[in-house]
Amino acid sequence: MRLVVFYEKPFCAANAKQKQILRSCGCTLIERNLLEHGLKGEELRIFMGKKTITEWFNPAAPAIKNGLIHPETLNEEEALALLMEDPILIRRPLMVIGREKLCGFDAAKVAELLDLYVEPMPKINCMEKGCLQKQGE
Repeated sequence: MRLVVFYEKPFCAANAKQKQILRSCGCTLIERNLLEHGLKGEELRIFMGKKTITEWFNPAAPAIKNGLIHPETLNEEEALALLMEDPILIRRPLMVIGREKLCGFDAAKVAELLDLYVEPMPKINCMEKGCLQKQGE
């Protein structure tokens, strides 16, 4: 069995497609709400791996799109503090595959970890799909 712990933003069209891709590969998903992740800062940092600080952030998050936050100007401590304070800023999904922790959906890396072909992620405009609406709106 291929088990993936999948931290998502509920009702996100991109995350829904990513889960569909993983399930089509025979994966069993344990879904977690990224907005209520319960991780400590040091745990969250492990998901970021060797990514640049800018890559830790979801470029579609309102505070990023509106220019309120500039990830390229932050140090690691400042970036983690912002991500912990406002999880909508975290690049999605966070995944645990085996012993590996990943930030973002990199089909090639996921395929390597699962040792099988993984369909590349199509471009999805989350703004058009209503991904930024809160649950119940």
